[in-house]
Amino acid sequence: MSTDSIDPLMPLTEQAGVAEAVATSRQAVDALLGNRVLRRRSTDVSAESLLRGAWASAVLSGSPATLEEVRAGAAQDAIIQGSLRVSVELATLSDIWPTAHRQVLARLHALAAADLVGEGELGRPRPDREVAHRLDVLADVLAQTSAPAIVIAAIVEAELLSLDAFAPVSGVVARAAARLTLIDRGLDPKSLVVLEVGHLELADEMAAALAAYGKAGPASVVAWIEHCGRAVELGARESLAICEAIQRG
Repeated sequence: MSTDSIDPLMPLTEQAGVAEAVATSRQAVDALLGNRVLRRRSTDVSAESLLRGAWASAVLSGSPATLEEVRAGAAQDAIIQGSLRVSVELATLSDIWPTAHRQVLARLHALAAADLVGEGELGRPRPDREVAHRLDVLADVLAQTSAPAIVIAAIVEAELLSLDAFAPVSGVVARAAARLTLIDRGLDPKSLVVLEVGHLELADEMAAALAAYGKAGPASVVAWIEHCGRAVELGARESLAICEAIQRG
């Protein structure tokens, strides 16, 4: 990833497939926002989205918990507990994320890894020069770009995942940062879309796209953005299911 151009992510939007990913993800979110349940119950939908998102993100990071166990408060493994702590604080962190990316990433790691690493390691990325450099570049990119939300969120998530920057919970941190980006950049300002469930449903595709990210040139970056677009579509569908369940009572 380079910051040579004025807007380093805009060239990606000219690649075949990216415009379609931007359009289809926008259409999926617009269809969700048109649901009448959101007129009075958007807070409830967001809360359920965050719960399901925390569960799906934890499962992708190795938690054995089921959604039913999480809902009942019976899932006690360290990964799901950390993911739930992250979800509780996302609303507060969304106010800080636009201007303090590194600070928020540190907080996400401290929340997610509290039961997994020593206190002195909490909030600190892996001590590696390449990790530090690319996190600095990512912060610079976020300060400069006005690319579509799905493009930015995809790059944020892929960079954090591919670096394994916040082990052993890099996935939880990366997916939370992607959700914060979708909020900040206006695609999902009320945090309704269960992006994490979309990733979980496409887990094999996600693994393949991430493995290729950054290794095979622009085409692999585009493939990752396309995957994230599909994850948003599926996440919006999951949120529609939440709306339908609320409507049924």
